[in-house]
Amino acid sequence: MAGTTHTVTNQAPPLVQYDVFGADRALVEAVGRHLDPDVLDEGLSELSALGRTAGSAQVQEWGVLANEHPPRLRTHDRYGHRIDEVDFHPSWHRLLGKGVSAGLTAAWGRPGGHVRRAAAFLVWTQVEAGNGCPLSMTHAAVPALRTDPALAAEWEPRLTSVVYDRELRPAGQKPGALFGMGMTEKQGGSDVRANTTAARPLAEDGAYELTGHKWFCSAPMSDAFLVLAQAPGGLTCFLVPRVLADGTRNVFLIQRLKDKLGNRSNASAEVEFAGTWARRVGEEGRGVRTIIGMVAATRLDCVLGSAGLMRQAVAQAVHHCTYREAFGGRLVDKPLMRNVLADLALESEAATTLALRLAAAYDDDGEQERALLRIAVPAAKYWVTKRCAPLAVEAAECLGGNGYVEESGMPRLVRESPLNSIWEGAGNVQALDVLRALRREPAALDAYLREVGQARGADHRLDAAIKDLLTELADLEGVEGRARRLVERLALVLQGALLVRYAPPEVADAFCAARLGGDGGAAFGTLPHTLDLASVVERARPVS
Repeated sequence: MAGTTHTVTNQAPPLVQYDVFGADRALVEAVGRHLDPDVLDEGLSELSALGRTAGSAQVQEWGVLANEHPPRLRTHDRYGHRIDEVDFHPSWHRLLGKGVSAGLTAAWGRPGGHVRRAAAFLVWTQVEAGNGCPLSMTHAAVPALRTDPALAAEWEPRLTSVVYDRELRPAGQKPGALFGMGMTEKQGGSDVRANTTAARPLAEDGAYELTGHKWFCSAPMSDAFLVLAQAPGGLTCFLVPRVLADGTRNVFLIQRLKDKLGNRSNASAEVEFAGTWARRVGEEGRGVRTIIGMVAATRLDCVLGSAGLMRQAVAQAVHHCTYREAFGGRLVDKPLMRNVLADLALESEAATTLALRLAAAYDDDGEQERALLRIAVPAAKYWVTKRCAPLAVEAAECLGGNGYVEESGMPRLVRESPLNSIWEGAGNVQALDVLRALRREPAALDAYLREVGQARGADHRLDAAIKDLLTELADLEGVEGRARRLVERLALVLQGALLVRYAPPEVADAFCAARLGGDGGAAFGTLPHTLDLASVVERARPVS
């Protein structure tokens, strides 16, 4: 029986039954800006449908259940046969199926495909980020496979299918297929050239036998994997099918699943290859060059995933503070809380605006845009993913003790928030990759400067930041020790330039003041009080 004092008051209603896409003004505007008019209406309609699905009570419950019931490894069946299968909760399959049917693996060759997919990925991440891993890798495998036209012709229609088929059977018998990848080994980590997995050529042209291990193999129930191994000609990329064409299981020994901080609905495994059949992708000895297209695409998905987590954290914080009252009024109206919320909203909008701009560059695919991506993707991956964790923690604090309780959903966001800064190369890897582009590819820096230069003269703080950046870029002696600072400035200046061009004046003004002009502190909630913070917060409120 309820106690006589147990009257529930002053609690925010659940943020549910809303359009996750339509309620995100920055995202809606970015899609409208980057999609061609002839596909805009169709794109907005698709995204609103997905947004309503993502915001529904049923789908949000699927996300909770997939997280609460993590995958389970079965190495053997009841009779002792080795099967190496991973069991998932039904909610995982429902989420993954919805993601596939929404086109999250089908961007390539579709008009406006990358912008539409990027917006959808950002929306779907907010339900449960774990299923984004196989969706991302399947999408990203396409450019690597295109280095071998025969392989691409065979596999690309399966990867870009909008049909999810969970059964383990030959990919040629399935209406759609998913890809994973295995590059990391325990002795090498990010240094993939230290990999020891060996590839022995077989009599069949392009076929090899792999022997070795992978320390991290993502989504081990996928239909095929891109892996790196040492062939006679050096480090080479291979396609490893989970089931062979004759229906027999390939040798794919799952030793254990990783017990991770977050991303618990998704399986990450240690696997062994022992006479495992593989097909070479690209030339021997050019494995890194072959797989680099996949790496770039998954790095952009790290930016999108972090932007999605940020947006959901901000939406929850603003929603709570809109309804919660304290000290005689709504929290959202308290000057200091408004400052915190506005600061969080700035970070979220800057991440979304940058991510969609990069997706648009993929759709354009011109020489200038490809050069911009070369420097902007690793810089964005470095900075946006780094900002995700502190934002998620601050947003949870806006809910007080409620934000520390699992039922609020905020702890799940907090646990997930560091992942994208580690996946596909941690911060130092990204920073060093930017330095490599600066030194070896002058067209990349030129494209970057042309992009930010389009906003020069619109804000004096942005102009000063560009000038200071040019001074730093003029001296690359001993730059490795200050690479993180340089890449941070590259990302911030690019975000500032995009917001000055595209965001409402109050958003651009606040961002330039706090992030470029030095008027903000290290913690969130230190914006100058003279700014129009109420408008910034209202823009971030999840009302569709």
